[in-house]
Amino acid sequence: MSKLIIVSNRLPVSLVKRKKGVAFIPSAGGLATGLSAVFNPAQSAWIGWPGLPTEKIKDDTGAIERELAARHGCIPVFLSREEEENYYAGFSNRTIWPLFHYFPKYTEYHPPQWEAYRAVNQRFADAALKAAEPGDTIWVHDYQLMLVPEMIRRKAPDATIGFFLHIPFPTFEVFRLLPWRNEILKGLLGADLAGFHTYDYAQYFMRAIQRLLGYESHLGLVNDGQRVVRADAFPISIDFARYAESGLDAEVMAEMAAYRERLTGRKVILSIDRMDYTKGIRQRLEALDLFFTQNPQWKEKVVCILVAVPSRADVDRYQSLKRNVDETISRINGKHGVIGWTPVEYLYRSLPFKALAALYNLADAALITPVRDGMNLVAKEYLAARRDEKGVLILSEMAGAAAELGEALIVNPNDIVGMAAAIKEALEMPENEQVRRNATMRRRIARYDVARWSADFLARLDEAKKTQARLGERRLNPATQARMLAACRAASRRLFLLDYDGTLSPYFNDPSAATPAPETLSLLARLAAKPNSHLVVLSGRGKDTLSEWFGHLGISLVAEHGAACREPGMSEWEVAGAAPLQWKNEIRAILELYADRTPGAFVEEKELSLVWHFRKANADLAMARVNELKDNLVALTANLGLHVQAGHKNIEVKVHGVTKGQAAMRWLGRGGWDFIFAAGDDTTDEDIFAVLPAEAWSIRVGLVPSAANYNLPSYRETLAALERLAEC
Repeated sequence: MSKLIIVSNRLPVSLVKRKKGVAFIPSAGGLATGLSAVFNPAQSAWIGWPGLPTEKIKDDTGAIERELAARHGCIPVFLSREEEENYYAGFSNRTIWPLFHYFPKYTEYHPPQWEAYRAVNQRFADAALKAAEPGDTIWVHDYQLMLVPEMIRRKAPDATIGFFLHIPFPTFEVFRLLPWRNEILKGLLGADLAGFHTYDYAQYFMRAIQRLLGYESHLGLVNDGQRVVRADAFPISIDFARYAESGLDAEVMAEMAAYRERLTGRKVILSIDRMDYTKGIRQRLEALDLFFTQNPQWKEKVVCILVAVPSRADVDRYQSLKRNVDETISRINGKHGVIGWTPVEYLYRSLPFKALAALYNLADAALITPVRDGMNLVAKEYLAARRDEKGVLILSEMAGAAAELGEALIVNPNDIVGMAAAIKEALEMPENEQVRRNATMRRRIARYDVARWSADFLARLDEAKKTQARLGERRLNPATQARMLAACRAASRRLFLLDYDGTLSPYFNDPSAATPAPETLSLLARLAAKPNSHLVVLSGRGKDTLSEWFGHLGISLVAEHGAACREPGMSEWEVAGAAPLQWKNEIRAILELYADRTPGAFVEEKELSLVWHFRKANADLAMARVNELKDNLVALTANLGLHVQAGHKNIEVKVHGVTKGQAAMRWLGRGGWDFIFAAGDDTTDEDIFAVLPAEAWSIRVGLVPSAANYNLPSYRETLAALERLAEC
């Protein structure tokens, strides 16, 4: 039976040093809770660090491994104190954490810490490889392990691997600051499915891939030439039932009664966070200060209970943050407080579940205003706990949860005035309005709870593997190539129809740099020299370029996607029909205008067409321009007998009816071919595939849907297949 293997930085249980050895306690944090719905120790394995450095465990590692495996279904990855410092406290939390949360000024870039991160990621990958068997699913989690998917893929090419990022993925302009950005992207692309909290995060990931690695993406699918990887949004949720039923618990009700007695009927604003600079605690306190200054009538009538859970207390920046928070709370209480009433009640500690549930159930408002947060589950917990559907959620627009909880009072965490106004609105909001807002959000959270989140991710991972399998079925594998070679040997007349850019050569930012390699020219000459064989190169290139590159080979050439043909022995090119070209001046002016507005784009003029290239332009800007330009061109050329065609990072305007498929019919119509091989890599080559007989060996370069019978990942594999054909 296949099993689920979870890989995360921490195990769901942690080791605690005691006088008589070590003890196992549940780990803090939401990941263990989030995966409880799918983690069954009898049918799963969880790989992670147990929480103590090896220096404190000494010779107990064997016993700990056996205990974790037998009682908890866990596999530990032991780390030394130095590894923990460099990989976790260092690169993970001094580089990735601040950068991905948009704090570049806090980000540190230390090559030794990067090397430690890479080495520890390899340790986790090796542990997963050791635990996994064919058919198992490996689910890797979070920013500490972003290299693991590719490390596993390298040694287990067919493995099913998912990855989920529990923090934001930043925009390209922020992500590009990371020196090891390409390595991180390639690490994530080792997964079959990369999951993020929001659609925006998934889009930022795909844009980074396009800008930095040059891989194309479409409808959430990224094609790296070898595999197709899906990126999608899965907003993590909570155990809704646990929080919804908490108010019925006798101990929780007792806690609530004790709170109410002490608070003497005052309204409560609740604020709960880790002590972290991403949480916006300082700005939140400034908003409270302003609220009491502007609304003195609320003094002594409301109290803010601020719970700050200690986090990374040994790091200087966090120590400085705590001092700032402590001082700000003291200032507010000294400024606004009176005997018997303190505006802010401050708890610097974590709270047990029942105490937390009691606060959720009695708070009149929850003030959740992170400066940047991947999701923020506190907001969902507060709403779930409120069976009465009362209370008001004030939520930062910078939290991932804001995409789902739009009925909350959404605020900008840097807008102190706006947050102060939201606090007043929350305290004065009528109960029927509170219920109207909360009922909608609670239903949404109840439907998409944590069990649904994990099941949804795993189902989409299964779909991603099926998509790969469908494309893989069309791949020209070794067995199929053997049949192709046999057919080539047995044939009496052979026809080869080959595209050039992307098929026989890689793409270049500068098209003029794509000169054929000597090895490619030699290969084409050998194919053309095979007895009773004919070779045609069909390209979007102009006549002069094709003549210069291939004119000496004695092969047939098709220029400008079918606009002109020349066979061996012909002194001149044969142009496809006489076409009036007065349209060029008007179309050229439009293309040049868009090129001027899109730095890096340029216009190429051919005999029967004009091409707008955007390979060297900013990808996001180019795609925005492409859609606008295509719409304008289609409207303008509708009555001019012209065709607007999108190619590989270009748009071409040409005489209508001129296609590679039409040109290929020049040779196909002669008949008698008992072996036909055609290869191309973009939409212009689909016209060739559409006119081929069913038995032809048609190859679409790139793992994308096509009318071709087979796929090959890249031009390299295409050249290798042609080499075999030349040798047979």
